[in-house]
Amino acid sequence: MPHYTGPLLTRDSAIALQRAFDGGASQWQGSLDLLRSQDDVALSAAGFGFRGQPYPWPGKLKDRTLYFWDGEGFAPISRFATSLIKLVPTDWGAPTFEIDGIKMLPTAKVSPFEDARRKVELVSPAGKVVLDTCGGLGYFAACCLEAGVGQVRSFEKNPDVLWLRTLNPWSPDPDAPAAGGRLQIAQGDISREIEHVASNSIDAILHDPPRFGIAGELYSQVFYDHLARVIRKGGRLFHYTGAPNRLTSGRDVPREVARRLEKAGFKAELALDGVLAVKKG
Repeated sequence: MPHYTGPLLTRDSAIALQRAFDGGASQWQGSLDLLRSQDDVALSAAGFGFRGQPYPWPGKLKDRTLYFWDGEGFAPISRFATSLIKLVPTDWGAPTFEIDGIKMLPTAKVSPFEDARRKVELVSPAGKVVLDTCGGLGYFAACCLEAGVGQVRSFEKNPDVLWLRTLNPWSPDPDAPAAGGRLQIAQGDISREIEHVASNSIDAILHDPPRFGIAGELYSQVFYDHLARVIRKGGRLFHYTGAPNRLTSGRDVPREVARRLEKAGFKAELALDGVLAVKKG
């Protein structure tokens, strides 16, 4: 699917446009692509102009919601199939997303994109073949491309999340010149697709699964054994676990993960909000 290039509105940006026009301005300068760039936006009684295209003034917009032009009006970037999936703006520019109201990326203390960059640095992707098991909005893949990765093989189970990516300017476009054909994205359940990945074909792995209660199969010994099979000797793996409260959950998920990865053939240690592991010989 081609990536969207029109304006992305939040309630705050729509208010800023309207206030500028009401104050007598014929032009507003700012970002309508989540801080990826700055544009000169023409203002008139009929609406505003963005990158040579006219758009009408939007109606009332909700907080914590992103809107895109769907050809007829400004529509929220959300879908409901088996669950409600929504792209959510942040103060950092790069958005997060929610599934049934559960925030899927950290945003409180750092940009979700910068958070991804710190984790990607742990596996040193330059020149490597990287397996991105649960692609999400593609921030791991984008940071790998920035770092000079050889190839990223990315899987995402949910088609609605892949749709969010086409509307998010922070998500990498596999067809963009900057990607250089290095990013391969496939819709698929990695717990099954991993069986078809060749042994010793991967240099590094980034594993950012949903929480244990939602996708327990991605924390299983069977799955970790497959990760050990596909990665080469000395290859690095970063496994996001988060930091679930042991007092409420009764479990120490990061240490459970580390023990299973050790059993699969990795040397593992806690790192950031997850586990960093290296394939042993």
